Amino acid sequence: MNSLHSNILGDSGKDLLILHGFLGMGDNWKTLARQWSQQGFRVHLIDQRNHGRSFWDSNFDYAVMADDLQCYIDEQRIQKCWVLGHSMGGKTAMYWACQHPEKLLGLVVADIAPKEYPPHHQALLKGLRSLDFSVLTTRKEVDQALEAAVPDWAFRQFLLKNVYWIAPGELGLRVNIEVLQYAGEAVGAPLPEAFCCSRPTLFIRGEHSQYITDQDRMTLKHHFSKFEVQTVSGAGHFLHAENPKQFSEILLNWVNAVA
Repeated sequence: MNSLHSNILGDSGKDLLILHGFLGMGDNWKTLARQWSQQGFRVHLIDQRNHGRSFWDSNFDYAVMADDLQCYIDEQRIQKCWVLGHSMGGKTAMYWACQHPEKLLGLVVADIAPKEYPPHHQALLKGLRSLDFSVLTTRKEVDQALEAAVPDWAFRQFLLKNVYWIAPGELGLRVNIEVLQYAGEAVGAPLPEAFCCSRPTLFIRGEHSQYITDQDRMTLKHHFSKFEVQTVSGAGHFLHAENPKQFSEILLNWVNAVA
């Protein structure tokens, strides 16, 4: 069985497992994780399969990613934990929580609902797929090659974190683009209708994001009977990066109230 790669910050306290979003990696959360590791948490920055430094595999859906998470928890001998997931990572966390509520202290889901989302990453996936690393020899050249498919500079910098030196003079991607380019439906899949969890659950949404709307509350309640929704001001889908101070305050206040 393959093991997920993680970076663990802190050597004591309650375990907080963080799952990144699509095309991200655990290191995207390092700044907040450092803060939380100084406030009573042992923070696990986990790379999901086909992302970051974790293994690559042709199987890619929430069932296998939830199994990956449970295997990681078993390997780390974690008895109970807090779990935070953003976007795709939030779907993985929800799927796992409904299967293993006895392991869960509380669930925090960042800007994703347990509903279906249509594929919407086709342009950027095509852009990543088209990168020719036999020609592109600097990160600046990769940035320029991606600009047409991903005109937003900030989001392009997020994607460029996946570019690394395989060997001197040879760039490559940390994401398994051969698999992920066809993963749109799997990433957007809803939580199975019968999946429910009665553990405390906090949904944090971005004020300017449409991933969680007021109309989704009935769906949230169907799957998570003890849920709350809070909103990060002035933020979109990447709420933890756009307003990290308020995101952290919301999470910590809720955890302290639930604990």
